Amino acid sequence: MKVLLILVDGMRPESLEGVPEAQEMMGKSACALDAVTVMPSVTLPCHMSLFHSVDPGRHGTTTNTYAPQVRPVNGLCEVLVRAGKKCAFFYNWEPLRDLSRPGSLAFSYFCSGDYLGYGPANEKVTRAAIACLKEEDVDFAFLYLGNVDDTGHRYGWMGQEYLDAVGKSWKNIAEITAALPGYTVAVTADHGGHERSHGTDLPEDLTIPILFRGDGFMPGSKIEGAGILDIAPTVARLLGVAPDREWEGKSLV
Repeated sequence: MKVLLILVDGMRPESLEGVPEAQEMMGKSACALDAVTVMPSVTLPCHMSLFHSVDPGRHGTTTNTYAPQVRPVNGLCEVLVRAGKKCAFFYNWEPLRDLSRPGSLAFSYFCSGDYLGYGPANEKVTRAAIACLKEEDVDFAFLYLGNVDDTGHRYGWMGQEYLDAVGKSWKNIAEITAALPGYTVAVTADHGGHERSHGTDLPEDLTIPILFRGDGFMPGSKIEGAGILDIAPTVARLLGVAPDREWEGKSLV
């Protein structure tokens, strides 16, 4: 079993309705279109909660500046590497470097969306992930696509520019999943958004999609009661690894 987790920053569930690639994957996946993220619904706190399966009040990062943990919780990559698994990251927003501790990644690729533009940077990280994962034996891979969030901040959530960015991100998703048929695939978001922002407790900010496609997930089925804290325990279980005792989420399989 190998797992590929793809996160589209700022992707609201409603934005998937007119995207053929998303609809096709949803038909082959178990889905939650009403999953919840954490407060504050901000990128780095949400990612820290995803990888550490605790709320921001526990891991301590409450803004887009990483805060070292006072009572450290092992993240997903630390748990997996201790079990002999190989992990890889491909991302285009630099603060995500703090999601894993030194020694937890076998492979990593970063390019700056702020420097290149997030549309081109999405293309580059997708191609880099495909090249690496086709050649290397990686158990867990994380691909971050930042263009949707950047577009939401520039033009507004659920506007045409935003929806176009969602569609382009799903073309990246379709490309990598077609190239790596041996991986169980999870697709999610860190938060949603409204107008040109996010971070509040509005449903538009807190509601995210979670899709799992692969063995153990019934195509077309609905996942009930899912949240961002459940993703790390689910990935660990798929890979046959026990969750960290501090994690608060549950496995969805």
